[in-house]
Amino acid sequence: HAPLSRRYVLCEVVSEDPRCRQCIEDRALGLAIRDAIARVHGDYGLACCSISFTVKYLNAYTGTVLLRCRKDSYRLLCSALPFVRYLESRAQRYPCFLNTLHVGGTIRTCQKFLIQYNRTQLLRLLQNCTNEEERQCIQKSLLSCSLTEEQPQSGDEEEDDGTE
Repeated sequence: HAPLSRRYVLCEVVSEDPRCRQCIEDRALGLAIRDAIARVHGDYGLACCSISFTVKYLNAYTGTVLLRCRKDSYRLLCSALPFVRYLESRAQRYPCFLNTLHVGGTIRTCQKFLIQYNRTQLLRLLQNCTNEEERQCIQKSLLSCSLTEEQPQSGDEEEDDGTE
């Protein structure tokens, strides 16, 4: 059978509360997103988006999130993301919002975008450096922004786990 067409939505979790990022879990994030979809699009929208929806990658340190959904429902998903207002963890609510950075057809295109995005952010930091030590540290980070080539496993560059 032909593989399902998917979209990968790259977001960042933005919060004033520094504790928010420390407690981000993919399960809590997935629930918050599903809740927002249900509020905005109702049961029908939730059903459409839930097929093949998953939090594919989450980096709590940087707040970077990669979501996977079916191609035909990514607009429903993206339109509900601004309605995520908080994340819940261990009976605590942390106010935040999701900033959509990129929508791509493969994980690889999202990785390439993220490298460019991080490079741009580091260049902004470099312009605001106050001393030479900060400048050298950021320049070193800029030089390390690259995507290392890895051999695709079993010919599938998407690393799909097959859960539908």
